[in-house]
Amino acid sequence: MRILLFEDSRAEDFAPVALLRPVFELVCGRDSLRRRLQRWFPGAEFGGWVRPWLMDSYAEEHPSLKVNDFDWIRRGEVLLVNGRWLPERRLTALDFLTHQAGFADGNAAWVLLPGEELVELLQADPETALAQYAHSQRALPTSGRWIHYPWDLVCQNAAQLIRDFADEGVSLSQPREHVQLLGDPADVYVSAQAEIDPYVVIDARSGPVSIDREAKIQSFTRIEGPCHIGRGTHVFRALIRKGTTIGEHCRVGGEIEESILHSFVNKYHEGFLGHSYVCPWVNIGAMACTSDLKSDYTTVRVPLRGSFIDTGLHKIGSFVGDHAKTAMDSMFNSGSSIGICSMVIPGGRLLPRHIPSFSSVTFGELTSDWAFDAAVETARAMMSRRSQTLTLKAERLLRIVYHRTEQERQSALQRAAEQRALRS
Repeated sequence: MRILLFEDSRAEDFAPVALLRPVFELVCGRDSLRRRLQRWFPGAEFGGWVRPWLMDSYAEEHPSLKVNDFDWIRRGEVLLVNGRWLPERRLTALDFLTHQAGFADGNAAWVLLPGEELVELLQADPETALAQYAHSQRALPTSGRWIHYPWDLVCQNAAQLIRDFADEGVSLSQPREHVQLLGDPADVYVSAQAEIDPYVVIDARSGPVSIDREAKIQSFTRIEGPCHIGRGTHVFRALIRKGTTIGEHCRVGGEIEESILHSFVNKYHEGFLGHSYVCPWVNIGAMACTSDLKSDYTTVRVPLRGSFIDTGLHKIGSFVGDHAKTAMDSMFNSGSSIGICSMVIPGGRLLPRHIPSFSSVTFGELTSDWAFDAAVETARAMMSRRSQTLTLKAERLLRIVYHRTEQERQSALQRAAEQRALRS
């Protein structure tokens, strides 16, 4: 079986969290869609069809995947899967039939077709051609949900965690005598390679909890399900509320509620993070807090590439792009967008809700862009602290995004300067 995950035109609506990765690499539940399908179909070959500027860096990061590779696609039948689809149950090869398409809420989630035909579609206007092709096939109803914006990942996370726990069929660990377990032990999985200190509370009464291998949980931590703690993550005296995913190799403390920490996130100290998505290589300073509820209880609007979109939701936190750095006491308003490689120095007040990529916030106000070379050196330094390397292709992708976000950045800086002039 060969599976090709692809991005459609709505991938741009996932800024800033998808600026450096395909949409199907975004986490919801325990994992991304790509990793979930790889577990369900361990013998399958996988490929990706991504935005052109992501291709080199993504192929380097995932050498086993065939990325934007026409030759690979031509070799036979291909199951094409939309990267914004969240399946609601475990899938098998019996769910897919040639010349049929699976539709969820009226949109094609997958289609199984010959590779030669797919190449022709991709060489034309891919999204329009694929939609027309899918509607020409026999339609099958398919369960699942669509993600349209970054906050959909957060809203769906708790339910997806429950589904993932049930789908994985993990062998349950033996309860540890020094851990206080609330709820059914069958709803808790702790890897034998995880370390848990005394005086840790795991509360599975509202949903399952899974703790992966090499995780370390320090004393006086409380974890409420549904929740997943990823491989190699260290948790320090934290209160982790339900609906939270903490990905691999994070360092977390303080209070976290219904949030997704993708991987390699540093939030070591006290401070609140709620209803947020945080990308890799972000550092959140001591006592930094994210509001996730407006004082007047109205719905939250989120800036997307500078334009505000009403989410229709009352509890929304922040969406933080890769390599962003926030200093201690940073205070983020509900519905904030913090771009990649941004540098935030607080000033004892709420920060701007729109912080474009490669920009600086000084004493609470958006003041300038952050020089590209300085941003790259900071990224390289942080990664080296975890024995990781910023490759030339990854640096090239950062430069591409720097140029692609320049207009958004300059417009935001101009508005900030005008507002300061009005106040003076």
